[in-house]
Amino acid sequence: MADEARSSSAGALGRLRPSGALAGVVPFFAYTTVFLLIPTLVVVIGAFLDGSNRPTLANVEALSQPAVVRGIVQSVILSAVTAVAGAVLGGLLAYAVSTAKPTSATKRFVTALCGVLAQFGGVALAFAFVASFGATGLLTLLLGKVGVSTGAGLWLYEWDKGLMLVYLYFQIPLMLIVFLPAVEGLRPQWREATETLGGTTWTYWRRIAAPILFPSFVGATLLLFTNAFSAYATAAALVSQGSPLIPLQIASTFRSEVILGQENVGKAMALAMVVVVAVVMTIYVFLDKRSSRWMQR
Repeated sequence: MADEARSSSAGALGRLRPSGALAGVVPFFAYTTVFLLIPTLVVVIGAFLDGSNRPTLANVEALSQPAVVRGIVQSVILSAVTAVAGAVLGGLLAYAVSTAKPTSATKRFVTALCGVLAQFGGVALAFAFVASFGATGLLTLLLGKVGVSTGAGLWLYEWDKGLMLVYLYFQIPLMLIVFLPAVEGLRPQWREATETLGGTTWTYWRRIAAPILFPSFVGATLLLFTNAFSAYATAAALVSQGSPLIPLQIASTFRSEVILGQENVGKAMALAMVVVVAVVMTIYVFLDKRSSRWMQR
């Protein structure tokens, strides 16, 4: 009995010792704590404090101001439009790529290119569009020579025209990267079984492929929405007046030289963005789990 007790206690102590697997994830938890958890806590706590670090609801109440509401609404519209358009165009491109052979050079080139373009943003992307569509941009001058006017490229600096086009530049490649595995998960046997039973191509897509891909498509669309909703650098480089989007309004509360002491209001705005992103990503995780069931069968 004593030996059994000693072996049991030794086993318990062994279970309490950190394993190699646990030690391997320590850097990940440290990174998550420093760059995700702590900033989130700073935002949440600061949203309910005033300039003297006393509890207040004035920062949250400031979210009902017309300018803030307009910024949130316009950010949602911009994100939703670019997410849906990017999802449709990127989904069609993903299907076209999936029809190529796995060893095709074209397929490898397109996927590699989309991997680069999906990460291309910020000031560099803004400069590329200004150099192409600006008042003295290359495409603006070329179109002007054939009698096509682009309005001196002023539309490029508007949130509901220029930013939508610019955002699609990285939304479409991101959709291909995210949605391609789901499209490639469609098994040829399912189409063959449909044809054997007398079904048409329309029957296959309506009754088999579409229901299987729908959760993945919606989940990828939500991911695109979050990607656009949280984008800042590209919009800041193109839109310098008015702060029509909520990320730009948050930045203005920290760097404005006219209105001082609005840092905690900016944190309240950031908290509103965190809530929106959290809701969207919760739906995305649910849909991702549902779609993964089909991929495992």
